[in-house]
Amino acid sequence: MKYKIIFLLITIFTISCEKPNPEVQKQNLSGYWEIKTVKMPDGEKKKFDVNTVVDYIEVKGDSGARTKVSPKFDGTFTTNGISEDFILKIEEDSLRMYYKTPFDEWKETVIEAKDSTLTVKNRDNKIYTYSKFKKFDFEKPTTDN
Repeated sequence: MKYKIIFLLITIFTISCEKPNPEVQKQNLSGYWEIKTVKMPDGEKKKFDVNTVVDYIEVKGDSGARTKVSPKFDGTFTTNGISEDFILKIEEDSLRMYYKTPFDEWKETVIEAKDSTLTVKNRDNKIYTYSKFKKFDFEKPTTDN
């Protein structure tokens, strides 16, 4: 019985220490992402409860683009037409997004990319956590009488 418990604990520990699969993360990047928190290098955390701008990320193969868009009440989005292209690379078992514009170059490391959560670390060691944007829903709840 004692050995079964030890084996179970070792198995749980091994599974919980597994790193995220960068190929799976890549599949989860596309979509509309709303920033929720930024964790600063000193540990301070900033929350964002309301956002007027959302990041739209589109991935095709090993490249993609990130565009700032503003959601409208009718479920559509407006944009200024400016997007930042990136290249995806897997390095040191992590997914990295390499950006290059006429003005700058930088990379972000994807810490987590799940269906509803995206967390990235930038070159300034700030950790950005996003959640999938949900369209506005103004329908009145119905009540059955």
